[in-house]
Amino acid sequence: MADLTEQRQVFRRLHDSGCFVIPNPWDLGSARALVRLGFKALATTSSGFAWSIGRRDNRVPLETALAHFRSLAHGVSVPVSGDFEGGFAIEPETVHANVALAARTGVAGLSIEDSTYDAAHPLFDLTLALERIRAARRALDESGTGILLTGRSEGFIVGRPDLRETIRRLTAYAEAGADCLYAPGVRDTSDIQAIVNAVGPKPVNLLVSSDFISFAEAARLGVRRISVGGALARTAWTGFLQAATEIATQGTFTNLARAVTGMEMNTSFDEP
Repeated sequence: MADLTEQRQVFRRLHDSGCFVIPNPWDLGSARALVRLGFKALATTSSGFAWSIGRRDNRVPLETALAHFRSLAHGVSVPVSGDFEGGFAIEPETVHANVALAARTGVAGLSIEDSTYDAAHPLFDLTLALERIRAARRALDESGTGILLTGRSEGFIVGRPDLRETIRRLTAYAEAGADCLYAPGVRDTSDIQAIVNAVGPKPVNLLVSSDFISFAEAARLGVRRISVGGALARTAWTGFLQAATEIATQGTFTNLARAVTGMEMNTSFDEP
């Protein structure tokens, strides 16, 4: 595997110009398959990983998430960014402590979101959200690792699709020390452009979990990084569930004929 310091430097350089796709594996096998396809960096997916161990999204314990980070960061030859959800804490001092732990796993990037998981009040108050970003920034600076911090505002996926408020939060997170900004759920091209313009020159990550935009179109809007969240995991689960449901309900096996061969799979998992 490549040196982790080098991976972190590579990861930062990827954000300097142009646009790149950072797909989201859910385990080491899917991560290595993506590396073989030529992707230059990867990002974990909290949902995809949670499903792989039989849990709902946002129900994975901190230590389990940290072990997952270590597995991927040390198991592939490209930089890995960790989906650290809300920092596994509410209070900034605990976010600081948890981010310090995450910084030791080998990841090249880390994201902190402002979702509370409370339907009545789905976003942290901006003052608290900023303190949480500053706490994460401080922990990463103290680690001396050069890990890239992504600040996420979740309004568009928690029932608060307010572009003005999203931009207010993202620009504040940038000022608080976030290196990259991310508003999952934004799909309208004018909204994407407005966010890119507002936080520039800092890079923007765009979540593409369906076919509403192409790589070329996103690049033209100034998007620097494209992730797919749990979409690849959902795609894999779709094939699995279709085949298993056919067997369980019809007693036929036609879906299995679409599968890649065992030889192809074994080749994919040769030592990277």
